[in-house]
Amino acid sequence: MTNALLYYLIVINIVTFLVYGIDKVKAKQGSWRISEATLLILAVIGGSIGALLGMKIWHHKTQHKKFKYGVPTILIIQIISIF
Repeated sequence: MTNALLYYLIVINIVTFLVYGIDKVKAKQGSWRISEATLLILAVIGGSIGALLGMKIWHHKTQHKKFKYGVPTILIIQIISIF
């Protein structure tokens, strides 16, 4: 794995984690939300670990089936694709 790819994965996972947290705060406030599509796209483009951590730590989107099963599936596919 190249350094550039490693840096990208670190940054996208941090960003994804923070976006999940921001969306959770917005949900509690009843204000404008980040779309589910955006949250899932962040996982697909490499932020699946950040998405899983965001779901667990922020307790966000844990009951939605497409997140509960989709994000771990995305991570598994990404791990398999590396090998």
